[in-house]
Amino acid sequence: MILQLAFVLTAIIVGARLGGIGLGVMGGIGLGILTFVFGLQPTAPPIDVMLMIVAVISAAACMQAAGGLDLMVKVAERLLRKNPAHVTILSPLVTYIFTFIAGTGHVAYSVLPVIAEVATETKIRPERPLGIAVIASQQAITASPISAATVALLGLLAGYDISLFDILKVTIPATLIGVLTGAIYSMRVGKELVDDPEYQKRLADGEFSNKKYQTQDVKNKRNASISVFVFIIATVFIVLFGSFDSFRPSYLIDGETVILDMPSIIEILMLTAAALILMLTKTNGLKAAQGSVFSAGMQAVVAIFGIAWMGDTFLQGNMTELKSSIEGIVTQMPWLFGIALFAMSILLYSQAATVRAFMPLGIALGISPYMLIAMFPAVNGYFFIPNYPTVVAAINFDRTGTTHIGKYILNHSFMMPGLIATVVAVGLGLLFVQIF
Repeated sequence: MILQLAFVLTAIIVGARLGGIGLGVMGGIGLGILTFVFGLQPTAPPIDVMLMIVAVISAAACMQAAGGLDLMVKVAERLLRKNPAHVTILSPLVTYIFTFIAGTGHVAYSVLPVIAEVATETKIRPERPLGIAVIASQQAITASPISAATVALLGLLAGYDISLFDILKVTIPATLIGVLTGAIYSMRVGKELVDDPEYQKRLADGEFSNKKYQTQDVKNKRNASISVFVFIIATVFIVLFGSFDSFRPSYLIDGETVILDMPSIIEILMLTAAALILMLTKTNGLKAAQGSVFSAGMQAVVAIFGIAWMGDTFLQGNMTELKSSIEGIVTQMPWLFGIALFAMSILLYSQAATVRAFMPLGIALGISPYMLIAMFPAVNGYFFIPNYPTVVAAINFDRTGTTHIGKYILNHSFMMPGLIATVVAVGLGLLFVQIF
């Protein structure tokens, strides 16, 4: 088992270094070694999770192609420029809402340069809003009803009579308060901008001009508004169907009433939303497939395909040994599983892949499904090593140089806001499951 685990971890580490679809395809190599070398029987690939993500990403990509994301960015820019003194508090709320609506943290790219510019113009250290804004875009993944991670968790907990609302009523307030706590901390991070030596050096070198960054105007506001409206309505229906079983279609099969499962509902509604956006806005479907949202989403699908399949095969093939070795300590201190989730997310660079690969172990160990929901935000650990695309983008957008990777790598601008937001979110999640 130890040797098999070594091959699994090697596949994960190498895949993360390769980037893009590298994580998923390295999962294929790991699966091949487990199957052909160690003789483990492959489990079924996570088809339902993958198809749900494809449907959601298709709708989000169509919204982006129709100008919906550009419209949201323009609204956010106006909000930030009207309230520049509060940019450290407003910025994470903006990126949180963007991710919550779209189901992917990659939508934050478009608003990060606005945050950096507004902070610089107001002489507020850009590190403060940028650091927590990136963290907020990650935390919102575990609160979004249509994110790949939430969809994966819902599918795994389906056998426990847990609804989508049961997950969201814990994760939304927990992550939101966690982000706001991180934002309050960020307001005092570092020296004031005018006193920062790096900023003074760049100012003296003439690296700043009077030219202001402006987002592009939305070419067709009507089409953009329609795309956002259709997408949000589809999301609302998913929450309703996921929260109330009585709203779902039911069928009489062999004398037994069967309710339509949530994976099918999510796939139907999101594919329908994508089609409606394309038809109502007369947007070319090819343009949707070429956007950044579609590209990032498909990378997540490939990652889940390879890594989750490999992880499932390893866990099922060694479940007896795993349970006998760690069941006792996890049963006594189930919060330790949250630390394991955090560590695994650092390696996998994906909340959804972490959920799909590691949550089944928590279920097999007998951890309460409500405890698993409370620990769900712990899968947001990939800020820990500062090489995730949104982290790198935030560093590059800060022309003042205050948002940075420290001398010791881990002492970077996102570490403390990320740890604070995650710890607070998990702590509140544990409290909320007791209350609810």
